[in-house]
Amino acid sequence: MLRKNHFKNKKIIVGITGGIAAYKVPQLVRLLKKEGAEVQVVMTDAAKSFVTPQTLSVLSENPVLSDFFKNTQGEWNNHVHLALWADAIIIAPAGANTLAKMAHGLCDNLLMSVILSARCPIWVAPAMDLDMWTHASTQTNIQTLIDRGIHIIEPEDGELASGLTGKGRMAEPEQIFSALENQLLPPPNFFTGKRILLTAGGTQEAIDPVRFIGNHSSGKMGFAIADALIQSGATVDLVFGSVSIAIPENCNTYGVTSANEMHQQCLALFPKCDILIMAAAVADFAPVEVASQKIKKTEDSITITLKKNPDILSELSENKRNNQITVGFALETENEKNNALAKLQKKNLDCIVLNSQSNPDAGFGVDTNAVTVLCKDGAQWQIPTASKSLVAQQLLQSLSEWLTKTH
Repeated sequence: MLRKNHFKNKKIIVGITGGIAAYKVPQLVRLLKKEGAEVQVVMTDAAKSFVTPQTLSVLSENPVLSDFFKNTQGEWNNHVHLALWADAIIIAPAGANTLAKMAHGLCDNLLMSVILSARCPIWVAPAMDLDMWTHASTQTNIQTLIDRGIHIIEPEDGELASGLTGKGRMAEPEQIFSALENQLLPPPNFFTGKRILLTAGGTQEAIDPVRFIGNHSSGKMGFAIADALIQSGATVDLVFGSVSIAIPENCNTYGVTSANEMHQQCLALFPKCDILIMAAAVADFAPVEVASQKIKKTEDSITITLKKNPDILSELSENKRNNQITVGFALETENEKNNALAKLQKKNLDCIVLNSQSNPDAGFGVDTNAVTVLCKDGAQWQIPTASKSLVAQQLLQSLSEWLTKTH
């Protein structure tokens, strides 16, 4: 059953290659558009023999792309931007030739260039004759793609264009849509319908009008959590400091600079929330005095006296209602687990997420992360190194399962 508008704001590339099954793809585009998706069709030249770009352009409400260049003046379709724009790519139909190109990294058309540049999940819906599907080379290519994380929507048994009967018919548009829906959209969980107060990014504590004390936080992990919460159906109040990436859409956003500003904003929002997730890297100290003008380099050294910033997480957690849940983050460089457990208890948290600065693939600035989750009842689990987007999804799923059992 289709879930009303569950693809709203999802950006999906529909790739079409040559094959008689291409005539079914307009229906898939209609289904995606009906459920709120933004669809960009990218088709090969061979695909145009089976379905017209005009039909797909009307249904997708976007120009259909097939060439590297838009015109003779050299304006081009940027395959990298296309790949980064997409939340998902579905190739339907995917013939034996396309599967082989994908498996071996061949890049001779716009669609293949997009695929090789993609960081989002990719699905393929194969379609070909029975002997081509069962051929050892095709099956080897399929296994290669599966090993790389490509989702295969198995073809069906039935009458084939050659007149043979067997496996090779592309799955129906409704089945392809369901496969995308079931894997791309997380099922309802503990966060569905909840109001979440989430902090992200770093704070900056002014020394003078142009200098500050801060840290290397980029906001990537916090924003990935925001995106995953939105996909889970939560209402998100996002309080963020200094960040280096685009701000998530479809949530309530509150930009701040200093720890004190974040403190005040969180105090105002906390009473309305069901769950607090404090992923921001808040500066522990701030200068006692802030110079009104830029400090000149007149001396060989300078002394700056610091004062403690408010402990936002401790204050909020100490004053939480019985049904409010608080989750903190800890970035440690030594005695990591013991220090995180001490913070868990001292700050009256339900859970704490431990980042290790000793892991080069985790922590500030990088696109990947690996975390350990520690809970007040002694439960704990690890989420291995993966993209911050995937870590966020796995973190929320595991937290959802734990919260469902304990609350």
